Amino acid sequence: MLLQQQESRVEVTRPQVFSRKIEEVSAFVNVARLYIRIKMTEEVAATQMAWVLSYVQGGIAEAWKNNLLDELAKGESEVESAEQLFTKIRNDFGETLEEEKKIEQLRTIEQGERTCNEYMQEFKKVARGSGYEGRPLIEEFKRGLNGSIRRKLAEAEEPPTTIGEWQKRAVRLDRNQKQSRIEERTLGRNVVHPGRNTQPRGEGLYGGRGGQIT
Repeated sequence: MLLQQQESRVEVTRPQVFSRKIEEVSAFVNVARLYIRIKMTEEVAATQMAWVLSYVQGGIAEAWKNNLLDELAKGESEVESAEQLFTKIRNDFGETLEEEKKIEQLRTIEQGERTCNEYMQEFKKVARGSGYEGRPLIEEFKRGLNGSIRRKLAEAEEPPTTIGEWQKRAVRLDRNQKQSRIEERTLGRNVVHPGRNTQPRGEGLYGGRGGQIT
């Protein structure tokens, strides 16, 4: 009895209101679990679960909570303990929010100063698990390409029609453009301009000075 009284006086941080942000999931679950272990071990599962749900508020999280409370009231939910509730929170919000995070990244990623191959590799990584496919995926890839590459492919006699074709041809075109610029700079340094004397100063046509034959 004395031990229980001592435990009840321990100060424990309460969880922040959970509103479904992906960065909040782990923190909310960990703080709520710790609080229950220290302050609510004698409470029945229904009370522990109700306490946890009281911190789930706002927007979609509020609707999710109300749906779960309705299922619990009707005996249709498989959640029977606080630990099972924590697992459900992680599964339902963690997966959904991870997908939303990928979608946000997919809509903002751009090639910029990178090679098209580098852009493509990151795009593939972000697109995996985003739920995007078909035409929407192609449009996001096109949006992030540098304008010159996007326009040349779109204006080609036979434009690419699949995401695979867009990626393959964009990488090849980007590589060719970079190689062409390198060759132009190299050729520019070696061009002999008409009328410009390229002989060493002071030497004549035949190697003498002042144009005299020696």
